Amino acid sequence: MFNIADACCGRWARHSAGAMRVAIHWEREDGSAGAISYSALHQLSGRLAHALQRLGVGTGDRVAIVLPQRPETAVSHLGCYQLGAVAMPLSMLFGPEALQFRLQDSGARVAIVDASVLPTLRELRASCPALQAIIVVGDPPPGRASAGEGAWRELLDREGSAFVPHLTRADDPALLIYTSGTTGPPKGALVPHRALIGNLTGFVCSQNWFGAEPGGVFWSPADWAWTGGLMDALLPTLYFGREIVAYQGRFGAEKAFDLMQRHRVTHAFLFPTALKAMMKEVPEPRSRYRLELKAMMSAGEPVGDAVYAWCRDQLRVPVNEMFGQTEINYVVGNCGSYMDAEGHRHPAWPSRPGSMGRPYPGHRVAVIDDEGREVPRGTVGEVAVHRLDVHGDPDPVFFLGYWNNPEATAAKYTGDEASSWCRTGDNARMDDAGYLWYHGRSDDMIKAAGYRIGPSEIENCLVKHPAVANAAVIGKPDRDRGALIKACIVLAPGALGGDRLVQELQQHVRARLAPYEVPKEIEFVDSLPMTTTGKVQRKVLREREARRLSKASPPSASAKRPR
Repeated sequence: MFNIADACCGRWARHSAGAMRVAIHWEREDGSAGAISYSALHQLSGRLAHALQRLGVGTGDRVAIVLPQRPETAVSHLGCYQLGAVAMPLSMLFGPEALQFRLQDSGARVAIVDASVLPTLRELRASCPALQAIIVVGDPPPGRASAGEGAWRELLDREGSAFVPHLTRADDPALLIYTSGTTGPPKGALVPHRALIGNLTGFVCSQNWFGAEPGGVFWSPADWAWTGGLMDALLPTLYFGREIVAYQGRFGAEKAFDLMQRHRVTHAFLFPTALKAMMKEVPEPRSRYRLELKAMMSAGEPVGDAVYAWCRDQLRVPVNEMFGQTEINYVVGNCGSYMDAEGHRHPAWPSRPGSMGRPYPGHRVAVIDDEGREVPRGTVGEVAVHRLDVHGDPDPVFFLGYWNNPEATAAKYTGDEASSWCRTGDNARMDDAGYLWYHGRSDDMIKAAGYRIGPSEIENCLVKHPAVANAAVIGKPDRDRGALIKACIVLAPGALGGDRLVQELQQHVRARLAPYEVPKEIEFVDSLPMTTTGKVQRKVLREREARRLSKASPPSASAKRPR
């Protein structure tokens, strides 16, 4: 038996020492701010559980949560878990089609939404027959409320705070998170309550033994609608009874440092895109800000040694990279130090620039070939996680399967029950010390002139050039080579693109990497297509190239295709 709401809030609220402890410090872009205790969080989630129950939500029913980083988001999750319902977080950035598909596919019964999303939900309501009620957080837009709409505050004020939680088993579903695939529509990954336990060894290690010392304040700009913000930040922080900062507003480098200084943030999750922006805009933060960072994790894309060195030298906290997926989260990464039972710190397995890290305690991770066989150390293959942990027991980190999609679930695994590996779709090699070195997504790998080339190493090299703010590398179809390497470059402020810079960047790569890794084509772009979790969407860039090639005549020699 295990329930996320009880583990992350209920048990703290029941103890006098933890009840009045701050759970969430919240801020909004307009300057408003406040804090909420574990006791208040528990009472509000009890009221919401009552309200949801009155709206007809029962065990296993899906509840959509379309909210930003704010206390009501945490309350919504905890209320669903107490009720035995399945929380379905959805990003505020989703457009109408994205919301419509997920609401229809999941059969969500209730949606808890920010007031700014309400007009879109009203338009979609007729096409989502299972959606019976909408709970609106914040001031609703002008106009008469539609049937089934209710204001958050009014609904909760009618209910009592004492709620008897549903007794959930560890294997019962808690979350439905839709993930983008390489083909077809998004798939809903059904995540059980026990997955939080599977996450914890990685969380603790990546944050240099989080929870071992008194106090601690966590912050991440990662959206709580995604696995990174929810399972790598919010829920594990609450599990340890610590404080987390919720900022509802746009990310900016100056704002990030300001938040960390004012709230005395000790632990953080900052994705590489954020770190790159912070490095470019505030190259010497210690001269302007008083920081109390003790540990920092990064994930989503390789950090690269340029950013790694900046974190080490300027933030004075070596970044611990982590790797995981919604289906099997927090399975690989680094750990700078650990604390023994007597309270003494010891070095663990420090991060090595460019490495994904090592398997976190408990998880059985390997690099396999197309047939599901482990490959020799130093050989590139696909990263996979075994259904059974290192002790031969079922690994709690695993998802239950894809929602209403048994074929996709089966395709995620290879081997029989006794030797079943879950494929990640990410390529890497493992060295003799057990560190994994990323070689790109399976579908992002570039085959050029007989070489298999991963884009991340080239991107990391390009970002080191002062004229480059960000870079994405793809394989462009080529009749002679199979593919040629193309780099899409976002220029740093003040930098000017052109033939001269193209040649300079090519020489920059040629001087640092193998000759076959030099981009044959460089295009300067205003921005790169990104997911809401900060990952570069190389697939979008490849599709753009395919459309261009289908229409264009043979290109001439220019800055766009230097010879």
